[in-house]
Amino acid sequence: MGASTTQEMRATYRGAMARFTTGVTIVTTTTPNGPAGMTASAVASVSLDPLMLLVCVGNTLATRDAISASGVFAVSVLSRGQEHHALRFASRCDDKFAGVGLRTDHDLPVIDGAVAHFACEVKEEFAGGDHTIFVGQVNRCGYAVDSDPLVYFGGTFGSLCDLTSHARLAYDWQLAATM
Repeated sequence: MGASTTQEMRATYRGAMARFTTGVTIVTTTTPNGPAGMTASAVASVSLDPLMLLVCVGNTLATRDAISASGVFAVSVLSRGQEHHALRFASRCDDKFAGVGLRTDHDLPVIDGAVAHFACEVKEEFAGGDHTIFVGQVNRCGYAVDSDPLVYFGGTFGSLCDLTSHARLAYDWQLAATM
């Protein structure tokens, strides 16, 4: 495969993966110097017995080394309206946690207002190309009932369709059109 073919394939791959709607999470851990974290969409359930999930972390990120050293991580599933957190933790700013509300009922940093969260102990660590795959055993988790998750599709943030609201709007529109 030639260089241009490889570059074209990478561009096509990125475009195709952008068509995969995914939740938006912040993966965090603790270090002797304070918390570390990053935005991630490569998060998946692995097992119900035992409870396990995986996260994929870029090998060049400080959060990768922090998770490997600490042996623990948390995943906060962001809610609609938390796009600013996703952008902040996707950047390389110095203090990503400045001004970010954290839950106080966990030893790990968990984003306040997240629709779900998982506190995990690293059980396996695998090389995955330019990423490291961490498989964590879930020790604690929780979720907010009636929550609206933040989703990512085609390079932009969005939310799930609220069918009740759409049905009401359609009814109102049709009613108004007949008057």
